[in-house]
Amino acid sequence: MQLDNVFGIAGTALNAQSIRMNTTASNLANANSVAGSEEEAYRGKRTIFKSLMDEEMIHAGAPYIGGVKVDKIVDDTKPVPRVYDPNNPLADADGFVFQSNVNEVTEMVDMMAASRSYQNNVEVVNTARELMMRSLEIINHFEPQSE
Repeated sequence: MQLDNVFGIAGTALNAQSIRMNTTASNLANANSVAGSEEEAYRGKRTIFKSLMDEEMIHAGAPYIGGVKVDKIVDDTKPVPRVYDPNNPLADADGFVFQSNVNEVTEMVDMMAASRSYQNNVEVVNTARELMMRSLEIINHFEPQSE
C-alpha cells in the first residue's frame, strides 16, 4: 500500500468522524427542545457509515478503497416522549408537549467514541508523515553529493 493511500483512507475516516461529531452536537443542542405535535418534535440523528471496499464504491469525494464514507443520516426510531405541560405555549389542546427523543448520556458516549476515532486517524496521518520524512532522510543520506 502506498503512503498516499494511507493519507487518503485516514482522510475519509477523519471526514466521516467529523460529520458524526457534528450530528451528535446537533442532537445535544436539540435535546431539550419541545414541540406541539409528535411530527414537529426533534428526532435524534444517526450517521450510517459505509466501507469503500471495491472499485465501484469510490468516487471523487472518497477515492480510496479501504476508506469510509457517511452513507446517510437517519432519524432515531426511538419514540418521542409526550409530557403533560399545560402552561407551555406549545402545548396541544390536551396540555401535552412532545420532547426530543435524544438521550444526552448516549450522545456524550457517542461524541467521545467519535472523538477517539478521529484522534486515532490523526495519529495514522502523523505516523505516515513521519515515515515519509524518515524515508526521505535515508534517501538523501545515500545519494551521491554533488561537488
